[in-house]
Parts: sequence; structure tokens; C-alpha cells
Amino acid sequence: MNVKKRNNMKKWLFYIVLVALCVLSIYFVYHNEDYYDRSIAEVTGVKITGTRDVTDPNGNEDRLYEQEVFATVKNGPEKGRSILLSNTYSRSKAYDQEYKPGNDLFVSIIEQTDGQGQLRGSIDDVKRDTYLVIIGWVFIFLMILVGKRQGLYSLGTLCVNAVILSFALDSYLNHDRIGLLGMCGLAVLLFTSISLLLVNGFNRKTYAAVISTLVATFVTLLISFIVIKATAANGLRYEEMQFLTRPTETVFMAGILVGCLGAVMDVAITLSASIFTLYEKNPSISTKALKEAGFEIGRDIMGTMTNIMFFVYISGAMPMLILYFKNASPLGFTLSMNLSLELARALTGGIGIVLAIPIGIFISINLVNRRRAVS
Repeated sequence: MNVKKRNNMKKWLFYIVLVALCVLSIYFVYHNEDYYDRSIAEVTGVKITGTRDVTDPNGNEDRLYEQEVFATVKNGPEKGRSILLSNTYSRSKAYDQEYKPGNDLFVSIIEQTDGQGQLRGSIDDVKRDTYLVIIGWVFIFLMILVGKRQGLYSLGTLCVNAVILSFALDSYLNHDRIGLLGMCGLAVLLFTSISLLLVNGFNRKTYAAVISTLVATFVTLLISFIVIKATAANGLRYEEMQFLTRPTETVFMAGILVGCLGAVMDVAITLSASIFTLYEKNPSISTKALKEAGFEIGRDIMGTMTNIMFFVYISGAMPMLILYFKNASPLGFTLSMNLSLELARALTGGIGIVLAIPIGIFISINLVNRRRAVS
């Protein structure tokens, strides 16, 4: 058997194992109720029992719907018995939701209502692991089909980065002497190194991208810190962080540090790869030509990347914007309440993208010239 056939067999075996894992994991989350300590019930029927109009203290009107939910317990000592639940949801569904047949709910069993075995309880939450697993597998397959081996490496780095971030936040929460910005700074260093080195390999192109990303990201953080201190954070509304027991400004700065990293990393590796590719295609190319080509590429990607940052952050505020506008809140009040932090994050990310262009070009050309001197 030649090498090509053996590689094809390995590839098909890999895809078969992947599909098998996908099917097994989806089947498992559909039937994993017995692994939960909390009671889970499947909704079998619903009935609207009443409606009423309400007005909040600001004069905004809404309508509440009272819903009777019939369900069957799927685990625990009451498995198989019917349970009667009640639910109230608003027309806006901002902080509540309507339940439909087929939904799996976490419930608390309160009492037995009659001798026929029907139970009464309250709804705690919705069981969402099934949807998360399905979306996760769609993401995995797309990454592997489009990115091939690099897509697989990217998935690996994503998992490692998630573990690093979780460890950093856990360390901050459990140790009073550990600062959030310090832990996030260390995490950013690991994110950048692992993501770029594992996906693109150990070479000068990757080294240039790593250095450019770190320099641009921390310079952006420094600019943000200076601006916030100089303006005393005027215009920033921290209401969405009102339930935190930690300093809101520190949490916001840490979010900026981690948030702009992805876009800056993308710009840095694009410029680094482009400049090194131009040099490899034409080793006699001048430094001036490399610089001009780098800035031309940077200008082309600058607009799209800054728009991406804007849309990513603004999209998270869309539900609250719709809720405020639907309740006839003034435009200025709505935007200041819901977009101040998002716009600040988007603008900061834009600064990071713009800074990454000259920084990335300078560092990449410097490493190219060093390579020329050696060869």
C-alpha cells in the first residue's frame, strides 16, 4: 500500500471516528437526565390561563401572560410522574420566556396535589446542553472541513485558551492578592504564543506576529488607561456591572485587554505573513517596497477589521436596545445606558487594529533584514 492510500485511509478513519463521537454525544445529551442531581421535566402541554397589563415605575406598559405548564418528570425518585408548573412571561420576554411542548426544564418539586400522582412544582431553568452540543459540533465540522489540519490545530488552541482563561479568572476570584489585570496580562501572553505558534509553526513570521500582537495590545491598554484616568471615566455607564462585587473599572479594563486581542492578532499575522511571503518570492525586494506593500495591505484590512469590532460589540446590546425602544425610552438615554461600554470597547479595539499595522510592519521588516544579514 502506497503512502497516498495510507493517508487517505487515515483521513477517512478520522472522519468516521469524528462522526461517531458526534452521534454518541448528541444521543447522550438527549438521555443524560439520570446524571443530574436536579429534577428535570419535559413539557408535554401548555395553557394560557390569563393575561394582565402592567406599568413599570417609568411609565412603560407591558403585558404579562400566565401560563400553566404540564410536564413529565424524567429523573429521580419521581421519574415518570406528571407535574403541574406555572409560569409568567412578559410580551417583551426580556427577563423571562414562554415554554413550549418538548422543552426540558429544571424543576423543584414542591408537593403532591392529589391522589392521582400529579405533582406541583416550580421552574428553575431550561436544560440547554443539547443545543450547545449540536452547535458545538457544527462549529467543529466547519473548522475541520474548511481549515483541514490548521482548523484542527485552531480547535486545540481554542480549548487550551478556554482552560487558561478559566484558570486565570478562578485564581483571581480565589486569591485576594492576585490582580485581575495581571492575570489577564499573563493569559494574553499565553493566548498569543500558543495560538500563533501552534497554528503557524516556529518561524520568523510567527515570531514577528507574536511580538507585534503583544506590543500593540499592551500599548492599546495603556492608552485606554490614560484616557479613562484623564477623563475620570465620564460617559461610561457601569450599570450592567452593578451586581459585581469587584472594582468595575478594573473588570472593564481587563475586558478591553482580552477583547481587542483577537483582532490585533489577526492583523499582525496577516501583515507578517504578507511581508515574509513577498521577501521569499523576491529576496532582492527593497525595504521601501516591503514597507509600501505592508501599508497598502494594512489600509485594505483596517476598515473591515474596525467594522468587525463595531458589529461584534454592538450586536450584544441589540436585545436591550430593542427592549428600550419598544418601551418608548428616549434615544439619548437608551444609547447612553446600553452602548457606552460597547462603543468604548469597539473604539479601543479599533485603536489596537490601527496600531498593529505600523508596529507589525516595523517588526516584520526588521526580522526580514536580520534574515538578509545572516544569509
